[in-house]
Amino acid sequence: IIFYEDKKFGGHYYECSSDCADMLSYLKCCNSIKVEDGCFMVYEQPQYSGQQYFLSKGEYPEYQEWAGLNDLIGSCRVIPKAKEATFEMQLFERMEYGGQMMDLADDCPNVVECFHTSNIFSCKVIGGNWLFFEK
Repeated sequence: IIFYEDKKFGGHYYECSSDCADMLSYLKCCNSIKVEDGCFMVYEQPQYSGQQYFLSKGEYPEYQEWAGLNDLIGSCRVIPKAKEATFEMQLFERMEYGGQMMDLADDCPNVVECFHTSNIFSCKVIGGNWLFFEK
């Protein structure tokens, strides 16, 4: 992944291929990004905090392209490629794997509609990588 200070891949840049907890020492801002391979979670603040954005392979010539609220990127994490050929996860309506259990093996655009519950407090990943969205 390559982070650029200017829009349309211009200006000072920082190239990264692993997790980076504090990018502020390398860049003062970030207005464009190229993801050459893989997937990354980028965070607005250092130490993997603040607003976060999921980026897959592609070009993002302006921060609005990745739904950024501003030109700040403080840290990033590599999302490892899944080694398993299958994707499976169990969702639980209570903490510590309690209550009703729901199996997932594919994308689920709306957990509330699919399982008729708005309470999900724990999960077990059996295989693959998964990404939850708040809304």
